[in-house]
Amino acid sequence: MPVTVVRFNLVEPGAGPASLAARYRAALEMAAYADDRGIDTVQTEEHHGVADNWLPSPFAFAGAVFGATRRIAVTVSAAIGPLYDPLRLAEEIAVLDLVSGGRLVTVAGIGYRPEEYAQFGVDWERRGRLQDELLETLLKAWTGEEFSYRGRTVRVTPRPCSAPHPLLLVGGSSKAAARRAARLGLPFFPSAHLPELAAYYKERLAEYGTEGWTMMPAAETPLLHVAEDPDRVWAAYGEHFLHEARTYASWQSGSIRSAVRSAATTVDRLRAEGVYRVLTPDECVAQGLDSLVLHPLAGGMPVDEGWRGLRLFCEDVLPRLGA
Repeated sequence: MPVTVVRFNLVEPGAGPASLAARYRAALEMAAYADDRGIDTVQTEEHHGVADNWLPSPFAFAGAVFGATRRIAVTVSAAIGPLYDPLRLAEEIAVLDLVSGGRLVTVAGIGYRPEEYAQFGVDWERRGRLQDELLETLLKAWTGEEFSYRGRTVRVTPRPCSAPHPLLLVGGSSKAAARRAARLGLPFFPSAHLPELAAYYKERLAEYGTEGWTMMPAAETPLLHVAEDPDRVWAAYGEHFLHEARTYASWQSGSIRSAVRSAATTVDRLRAEGVYRVLTPDECVAQGLDSLVLHPLAGGMPVDEGWRGLRLFCEDVLPRLGA
């Protein structure tokens, strides 16, 4: 059976507080519904200072999801590591690990938007060193023992319940990220299907004498919406998918690449490209994907349509996948 994921970034261009509050409540209700129906994971991410209200606080959102659910995991993919205070993040993740019974998965990346670093007064050129410090600090902090941090002795309590520590992966699509993960003996999460980088990571594990594993995205991991009439959805709501795709595209330049990669400039081209797919239940079952990522509120999708697609997936697709 494929892994099933519901993705949220809570984008809603031009929304006021009341509309955003309703969207956040709907996301939590959707997470509880997905939990009851056997979906594996809620996935979220973070971006800052985005005009369309992109979620900036994935760990706060994760805590709310844990309060509304019993078994589903939450994957933060990815947290922008250098923007966090390492000690405070160690505390936040430890508390979330305790609250959830070990259901939090954190992918620590370094981001790809220099303007986010500028917003918080963090030096973009130091992002690699800051990421090293963050990861090293988290691993020391979660032992519950005293350690040296920036010239002083500190101790972080409480200890998390997961052993040896909450699940922490190093995200990225560079050799530097693979080396960092191998050196620290942490799992590696490439942001794209890159077998050669996984092989490089494995070589570095042998070099450092550490152990780890790669959580490799599938070659195809489209963002899905399920509908009885895909033509209707593309005609009525295709602009929502295109808005998100174009936003991601605007953040890419040179070696800076987001995980969602689309070159489409029109709804028709986006539909033909296949990064975003609106499928009937039969088509969804027939995809044969290793991972099914539902994106019910993509790009400001109306909440009612998001619910329609999620329910259709859970009621008509999941049972046929062996859930």
